[in-house]
Amino acid sequence: MATTERKPLLLDFEKPLAELATRIDQIRQLAEENGVDVSGQIRQLEARAMQLREEIFTSLSPSQRLQVARHPRRPSTLDYIQAISDEWMELHGDRTGGDDPALVGGVGRLSGQPVVMLGHQKGRDTKDNIARNFGMPYPGGYRKAMRLMEHANKFSMPILTFIDTPGAWSGVEAEHQGQGEAIAYNLREMFCLDVPIICTVIGEGGSGGALGIGVGDRLLMFEHSVYTVATPEACAAILWKDAGKAPQAAVALKIISHDLKKLGIIDQILPEPTGGAHSDPLKAATTLKQVLLENLDELNRLTAPERRQLRYEKFRKIGVFTEVAY
Repeated sequence: MATTERKPLLLDFEKPLAELATRIDQIRQLAEENGVDVSGQIRQLEARAMQLREEIFTSLSPSQRLQVARHPRRPSTLDYIQAISDEWMELHGDRTGGDDPALVGGVGRLSGQPVVMLGHQKGRDTKDNIARNFGMPYPGGYRKAMRLMEHANKFSMPILTFIDTPGAWSGVEAEHQGQGEAIAYNLREMFCLDVPIICTVIGEGGSGGALGIGVGDRLLMFEHSVYTVATPEACAAILWKDAGKAPQAAVALKIISHDLKKLGIIDQILPEPTGGAHSDPLKAATTLKQVLLENLDELNRLTAPERRQLRYEKFRKIGVFTEVAY
């Protein structure tokens, strides 16, 4: 991960924090110029800044969490892979003539254990995002992912997937190449794999594009990530013919981690550093690695038939509800 100093990209609700940080810097600079000791005042302001940051990030609305999940400096799949793996080799190609850069994967070691890791990959800037199609895979991306997962199954390597996409690419070319079939094939085949599968929503988990690599024994989710059947903007445009009502749609869709945990969609929430994963990527990666190892340890104790059965039961429970008659 990059460690060079860069100008922070502020979200709207972070502006009070930036103003306070600017004030602290001004006081510190004036004190140095005039030889005045204001260390006590600065400590108070820094404590207030830390408290304010915690207050803001513990009370985010669903639409604000969506902004955090989409933050351009939020750690990506390749960031996490490079941070948590002992060694890593990316593998390319879907064996039908293409290599989709919006979905990356390869083999590596996690604390000495051979694993296959794959996930959606967004870009860091406009040029990179265009090259990676903003993290929206074509059918070839899902076929590449399935090829890697079959490789993992053949050589008894656990599979770790990282979800971060607005959705699969829905252009005409993608439809011509069989986008729906590619995702459906992955859904079916992932249920049949013998090896442990752990899926983690690291940013934005959108629609079938997320599900195409989202069938696993465990579904983990970072605290400020989102997971949804459709983007709030798309939902608002469909229901109210007004994309401006996206914040209202975000609440109704139950896209945030705590709601999804209550609904039984996800299995575990991964806490993020105060300020979001982009504020301290290495700390977020350390949390991810620890949780992955804990879950792998549990899943490795089960037999392949036990894992497949529990995986099946896990997804059969999703959407079950009780209707109460009055």
